[in-house]
Amino acid sequence: MAWNEPGNKGQDPWGNKGGNDKGPPDLDEVFRNISKRFGGKGNGSGGSVSGASLVIVLVIAIVVWGLSGFYTVKEAEKGVALRFGEYIGEVDPGLQWKATFIDEVTPVNVQTVRSIPASGSMLTADENVVLVQLDVQYRVSNAKDYLYSVVDADASLREATDSALRYVIGHNTMDDILTTGRDKIRRDTWDEIERIIKPYGLGITVVDVNFLPARPPEEVKDAFDDAIAAQEDEQRFIREAEAYSRQLEPKVRGTVQRMDQQAIAYKQRVILEAKGKVARFEQLLPEYKQAPEVTRERMYFDTMQDVMSGTSKVLIDAKNSGNLMYLPLDKLMQNNQSNKSVSAKTKPEAPVVSVNSTTHNNSSMPLDGRPLRGERSLGRN
Repeated sequence: MAWNEPGNKGQDPWGNKGGNDKGPPDLDEVFRNISKRFGGKGNGSGGSVSGASLVIVLVIAIVVWGLSGFYTVKEAEKGVALRFGEYIGEVDPGLQWKATFIDEVTPVNVQTVRSIPASGSMLTADENVVLVQLDVQYRVSNAKDYLYSVVDADASLREATDSALRYVIGHNTMDDILTTGRDKIRRDTWDEIERIIKPYGLGITVVDVNFLPARPPEEVKDAFDDAIAAQEDEQRFIREAEAYSRQLEPKVRGTVQRMDQQAIAYKQRVILEAKGKVARFEQLLPEYKQAPEVTRERMYFDTMQDVMSGTSKVLIDAKNSGNLMYLPLDKLMQNNQSNKSVSAKTKPEAPVVSVNSTTHNNSSMPLDGRPLRGERSLGRN
């Protein structure tokens, strides 16, 4: 119910008795009442505060100020402390305290690896335009330099990266950028970035530089794709040729070794044959000294037998006539073999030939049908 309705006994929420609506109480009276509670006399405008109350207020303020100075530095961070704007040192991770309104601590993450991308259309050394993308990964190595050496260390690194990338791309050809020279461009860009940021002392350490795949403009992309495919085919053919070479080399080495061994064997065979001929002539020398003519004839017949045994045709110079007789031994031998085959078919059993005295007497003849040396000498006498 409202305070002025019947039954409320005329109680005023503002403390007015009698239910008269006189508005809110005077603020001076409120302050006097508060002052009395703290031991003051409560007279005068706003009252007077005793020394004990001031001490209590100061203690409370000091406690609040002291508690407000506690803060925490995370494990991966370093705190940069300033006193009235002047650098006083770095703060280690953990629970720390600083004087509020006097000291100021700014935490900086020094372990997280950050990245800055860089990309754009750039002109190459051979006056071509290529689209390049780069990603630089870095970490804060000095928190103070990172915060106060330059206005914005990240922006400075971004500008240095863009400058270094354009410089390196401008000194390389498009084929190297798209194919074989990518790793060299990555290292050169890394070195150029470090060279640019070193005088500024950004407090930043470059961890890695990732050179993303570059591509030509869309207008000439098909032609460059064909060129890259041709270069890949070239590398593939080179690897296939190297594999074929490694496969063929052992076979060639084996062939060379085999030919070498055959040559050595042929050499030894020829030497042994020559030594055998020398030994044979040395054995004939005493016989030749005893009977020179007989020995010469025998050597002649032996030589002619060796020569004529390899031919199937014989020419005979008949005496007292100007004609040559031709004996086709090859035809005769073929006819003889055909006759033997026919006779073998018609006569399955061969007749038994008896050995007579004549055969026994001729058994002293050599197998080749030539007379012995003694017989030839007797016939000549």
